[in-house]
Amino acid sequence: MHQQEIYEGVKGRAFAMSVALEERDAATLQHCQRVASLSVGLGRRCGLSPRELRLLQLAAAFHDVGKIGIPDTVLKKAGRFTDDDWLIMKTHSEKGQRILHAAGLRDGEVLGLAIRHHHERYDGTGYPDGLAGEQIPLLARIIAITDTYDAMAAPRIYGRWRPPAEIVAVFKAEQGFQHDPRLSEMFLEMIGGTSLRAPAWASAS
Repeated sequence: MHQQEIYEGVKGRAFAMSVALEERDAATLQHCQRVASLSVGLGRRCGLSPRELRLLQLAAAFHDVGKIGIPDTVLKKAGRFTDDDWLIMKTHSEKGQRILHAAGLRDGEVLGLAIRHHHERYDGTGYPDGLAGEQIPLLARIIAITDTYDAMAAPRIYGRWRPPAEIVAVFKAEQGFQHDPRLSEMFLEMIGGTSLRAPAWASAS
């Protein structure tokens, strides 16, 4: 079977998961779509191959698919999260990996690991496995950066919108701690430094 046909087949199964995610939480699906667009842009800057970019796009598009398994009392909570809420929310990356495996997607193991590890931190204090540095899969390190950006740049139920200068300051402060410093610097260059703004989502694809 031709590589493009295989990819289209994977996209078909992925689309089914998109529908499920949208039915569960449309805001999460929209967030994932923006993260996928930004991730592909950063992946290109990293020199990823076409196949790697396709895998990155799929992993980023479904990095939060595990939120399908998070109860509404937490997923759609408008107020501040309690410690118990965060413990529940943190399970979404592992749930997402299991969903990808169950879907039987080609390259599901690679996609599942990218999803499982997108909340690891470069300094080893993230979750679920406490991986550090380049122990964290490259696709997961890319998604971690674009996910963090969108969480700050777009209004969300459980997070506040931040102005561009504050986003830049956060990224600078977290280089080498939360994020891969080389990738973080590349990302800031990609989206224009202090001119960070919503239109960068569309231009990154």
